[in-house]
Amino acid sequence: MNTANTHFETLSIHAGGEDRNPKNALNHPIFMTSSFEFDSLEHADATFEFETDDYVYTRGNNPTLRLLEERMAILERGAASVAFASGMAAISSVLMSLLKPGDEIIAHRMLYGSTWNLIKNILPQYGVGCRLINFADISDLSDRVTERTKVVYFETPTNPNLDVIDIAAVCDIARAKGAKVVVDNTFATPFFQRPLELGADVVVHSATKYISGHGDVIGGVAVAKDRDYASELKFGYMCEFGGVMSPFTGWLLLRGLKTLALRMREHEKNALAVARYLEQHPRVKRVYYPGLPSSPGHETAKAQMSGFGGMVSFDIDGTLAQSKQLVNSMKLFKLAVSLGDCESLVEHPFAMTHRGYTEDEVYAVGLTPSMIRLSIGLEHHDDLIVDIDQALSVIG
Repeated sequence: MNTANTHFETLSIHAGGEDRNPKNALNHPIFMTSSFEFDSLEHADATFEFETDDYVYTRGNNPTLRLLEERMAILERGAASVAFASGMAAISSVLMSLLKPGDEIIAHRMLYGSTWNLIKNILPQYGVGCRLINFADISDLSDRVTERTKVVYFETPTNPNLDVIDIAAVCDIARAKGAKVVVDNTFATPFFQRPLELGADVVVHSATKYISGHGDVIGGVAVAKDRDYASELKFGYMCEFGGVMSPFTGWLLLRGLKTLALRMREHEKNALAVARYLEQHPRVKRVYYPGLPSSPGHETAKAQMSGFGGMVSFDIDGTLAQSKQLVNSMKLFKLAVSLGDCESLVEHPFAMTHRGYTEDEVYAVGLTPSMIRLSIGLEHHDDLIVDIDQALSVIG
């Protein structure tokens, strides 16, 4: 298949793998096996030396996972990818593979809670310095990157306030100083945004979210534009740290990819309708959604994304207690962490996913403790708005 001239929707169903599935199966089978047998010691030796494409042990390679890795690399326009047991396994393995004691990582000031904890609190225990700054100010970033900086890391759009970071501009600054750029593309997915084409070195995903789309797996993927680096990440870090994805999870993610384009279009349509409703509501102080012209990142998002995604956050004109009351009053929206599911989800970042931030830290990065985050699902947007409206009416 000529992947360069084939549409995303077709690639998400057909890209990668062998010309024909085993036993002529329409769908690629799940290879639920821990080990693979050899014809002889000579065959084993050739396989261990990577002289064949055969398999040894699922922790290192597996036909189902290999297909997922090939397809994700094609969709992200990378050279190769590595599947992991979770998004955090992918993020931590990538950062450990690129950093050593004495190095420094610079990250955008707003990150998913576990990523923030890894960068701010765990990596320094291993001699890696960190600085969290505002990537929205590119001139500030240019002044901060030094010879010691080996990784520049950010999400875009960010979790939970939907900051949009100019990927190409950040990559230009990092490249000039010899630093690698790692971008978390979970919110946008490769359907709406491909950071490798804009200069990033590695893209990471919590595949638990939109790649799966059904809230029934935990998984992560890292896609690199350098094949040799991806091989080192796979066999030098994923295998040795042991964050291997189950073949069954890989099969479910392959199934999820088949409908990714359809789902992302619907998520975006619903999210824009909800964001517009919230923007005009008298009890809503601010709406965070890059698809709104009022969003500070709107123009950057239009330039580097083909769609704005399905995540919406907002602040109410009220107290922290009232924001919690609103969350508790929702009926159709399910109160849960995670995102990207068919079901619409609501969460309170300060009380849930970002509870590691102190109140002062939340304000310092431009958020409020009363922010509410919505993962807009695939229900009809009118029904979602009715649910939000009744919840807002509860707080008066």
